[in-house]
Amino acid sequence: MAALDTGTDKLLVAIDDGIAEVTFNQPEKHNALSAAILRALPGTLRALQDDPAVRVVVLTGAGEKAFVSGADISEFGDTRTSPEARDAYDRAAAETSRAWRQLEKPILAMIRGYCIGGGLLTALQADIRIAAEGSQFGIPAARLGLGYGYGGVEALVALVGPAQAAEILFSARRLDAAEALRIGLINRLVAVAELRPAVMELAGAITANAPLTVAACKVAIAQTQRPAEQRDHARLAAMVEACFRSEDYREGQAAFAAKRPPRFSGR
Repeated sequence: MAALDTGTDKLLVAIDDGIAEVTFNQPEKHNALSAAILRALPGTLRALQDDPAVRVVVLTGAGEKAFVSGADISEFGDTRTSPEARDAYDRAAAETSRAWRQLEKPILAMIRGYCIGGGLLTALQADIRIAAEGSQFGIPAARLGLGYGYGGVEALVALVGPAQAAEILFSARRLDAAEALRIGLINRLVAVAELRPAVMELAGAITANAPLTVAACKVAIAQTQRPAEQRDHARLAAMVEACFRSEDYREGQAAFAAKRPPRFSGR
């Protein structure tokens, strides 16, 4: 197992057998997104994208009470009050959003406990969200007087639709895990004891598949959320063609013929 230095002990990364586990590590504050975490995220995400050993990224929170409880409200006086501070915060948030978009490897969110505000927005960056029973979801911006940025609203609407997004945002209420599953906010709901095994089993299944194919599928899924005139069909066609020209395509055929598991290399 290898560790990635993120520059802060509030954000931990361990890489093992193709899976990078990213842990938000501030359990004393329910893993609130502190300024230190926000500063570390862009470089960390870029490093994971650039590391060929990483095939899947799993996001989780330290401890038993929270995935991520939201932004660190105790820092708002310094980071989100004056126009200058808000401008700096917004620039940092925009850089983080770009880094999330540029991470073209599958992302799984392993959710236990609070997944609130910025924590829910973080979970929305994942391709797949699996939550434990007892988890809670919500966006309390309307109770705090915060302006909620378009990017977060767009991601929420794309996942659950405008009506459900409106109720979540207007009411600022908490959703339990069963309701989150019903409206499509999460993919799967499992018992607490089954959470880690379920996530790691899925992550392992993905790492065993052909990386070029998985990458092409992730890009294609993202393109479906763009207006038709903005979709990069040329890039998608090139990624699909690269799959057919790859060693992995030949390996897949050989493994099928030999009735053995394939050994994909990403080439």
